[in-house]
Amino acid sequence: MGKKKTAKKGKKPHKNKPTSKKYTKYKIEGDKAIRMAKACPRCGPGVFLLDSQGRLYCGKCHYTEFKSKKVVEDIAPSEETKEGKEKKE
Repeated sequence: MGKKKTAKKGKKPHKNKPTSKKYTKYKIEGDKAIRMAKACPRCGPGVFLLDSQGRLYCGKCHYTEFKSKKVVEDIAPSEETKEGKEKKE
């Protein structure tokens, strides 16, 4: 009978967490730092909303704002109607 291999015992190796990328949420103009992302209305100015898939989401309190579809729909149909009118004339 062969011997079974056993895993080493002891502490697991330390895994580093990914670094915070809050520096991407600010833009520096002169002496002032300007916030680029929208802040969560519930949590306050220190927590930014994630901009993903047509919505704004807070990972801390789960607040969600949906972006309006009218902005996207208004642009596309108006172009189609202009092209359609030109072709008919």
